[in-house]
Amino acid sequence: MALQSSGSTNATSPLRELTFSTLDEAVVDARRLLDTGYIRNGNWDLGQICWHIRTVQDRSIDGYPWYFGMFAFLRPIVRRTLLPKVLSGDSPRGVPTAPMFVPANELRDDEEVAALESSVERFLQHQGSFYPHPGFGSLDREMLHRVHAAHAAHHLRFLQVPSDDSVR
Repeated sequence: MALQSSGSTNATSPLRELTFSTLDEAVVDARRLLDTGYIRNGNWDLGQICWHIRTVQDRSIDGYPWYFGMFAFLRPIVRRTLLPKVLSGDSPRGVPTAPMFVPANELRDDEEVAALESSVERFLQHQGSFYPHPGFGSLDREMLHRVHAAHAAHHLRFLQVPSDDSVR
């Protein structure tokens, strides 16, 4: 439950300094936020963020709509320019996402944290190949795990634990 919400989307909202080495760390953080409550410093609450993270992540196993490949020729450029920023925790803020990855307004935090945990377990246990990332192309298991962990940190950093001093 959000204790208060700034609802702010500007580039000066305080964000937590947050990096995850693994997706399991993202689940631990989401559970912590669920247990302690949080202050929202962006557009989405915990349930919406968890829904978004898992929906994006699940596509690595389930595949993307055909039209996500229309700009595959740009992947080498995107991979060279954006991937290092994503992995370093410097993902751009305020970039619109594809409509299929925009969560509904009324989601339950507890249900979505549990669904994220199941999605992470599924990803970590997956033995098959992964679909190419729409922006970065084909990635090996380790790199894809790093990308998804960085993606989770990018979004979860917008939720602050009320007594958290790790904001920038």
